Amino acid sequence: MLTPIFGITDLRNDPRMKFIGGTRGLKALEEAASADDSLAVACPPVEMEQLFDVSDEGAMMPPKSTWFVPKLADAMVIRMIESDE
Repeated sequence: MLTPIFGITDLRNDPRMKFIGGTRGLKALEEAASADDSLAVACPPVEMEQLFDVSDEGAMMPPKSTWFVPKLADAMVIRMIESDE
């Protein structure tokens, strides 16, 4: 939707894009979309299994899609690697 309809190809640098963290709630999205030329979209949180699937494929998640609450103290997600031994 962002590229074909709005012509947004660079999520990180397009000045029309704004990230509103989930802890601010839907009220913050409603306020952001209150201007006549604004649109707000609420996305469900990414599940850890989805994150692991993308990582296992060697792919990359879109910007801000890996935003987690609560924030991890060490800024790392550690996955146990199972051995066949």
